[in-house]
Amino acid sequence: MKTKYKDLTIWITGASSGIGEALSIAFAKRGAKIVLSGRDKKKLDVVKKSCKHSKKHIVVPFDISDAAQAKAAYDNAKAQAGNIDWLINNAGISQRSLIMETDEDVERQIMEVDYFAQTRLTRLILPDMIAQGGGKIVMVSSVAGLLGTQYRGAYGAAKAALHMWANSLRAELHDEGIEVATIFPGFIQTNISINALTGDGSAQGTMDEATNNGLTATEFAKQVVRALSKGEEYIVVAGSKEKLATRVNRVSPPKLYKLIRESQVK
Repeated sequence: MKTKYKDLTIWITGASSGIGEALSIAFAKRGAKIVLSGRDKKKLDVVKKSCKHSKKHIVVPFDISDAAQAKAAYDNAKAQAGNIDWLINNAGISQRSLIMETDEDVERQIMEVDYFAQTRLTRLILPDMIAQGGGKIVMVSSVAGLLGTQYRGAYGAAKAALHMWANSLRAELHDEGIEVATIFPGFIQTNISINALTGDGSAQGTMDEATNNGLTATEFAKQVVRALSKGEEYIVVAGSKEKLATRVNRVSPPKLYKLIRESQVK
């Protein structure tokens, strides 16, 4: 059945830039009403203006790692938009530091933003989604959540946890009309590596070569929209090398990790 986007309200977190911005623009182009969230209202307002039919979209800024703000944001979004049909949990932060050089507090910060904040917001929305007869939860994990690589220990762990949690949610709530999809981006041309945390919690401040050479955010959004429209639940959007790595991992993890060690992923 063809997805009727004009009938959908889609809440996208991390919508102020990068893949969240690209997804907002792509879904708005297809007629959906978008609830755009992130911490920076000014940036969200700019993205809203870039969306087709900009006046019908809603900006709800909040800090996703703050439980009280998350609850208030959901109440605000529901009051303005009515039912939320899809929730795309896209907000997150990456990492660029070796395990032995990373403070525990930094690992906890990454887990809080990339795992606990996502599952918390999902639990807030689920009761109303079930009551309205169904909905779709979309988790943005990462290829790093499928493959452990250097410099991303806590990030990969958080994204893997999100993936497993989504699997359990899919199994538990299928009969309640809740669809669950997980997206695994590879290297995408965004500011993710610039904002990535180093071992002491400071931002890396530079663009990785692999990220700079990755898929554009627009191409990423195009592939995601196509996959979600077809009802896909397990969506890898990445370059040929990352896709090959995921296939090798399914066949021979030892071979993959030999290649990862030799390549010194950064």
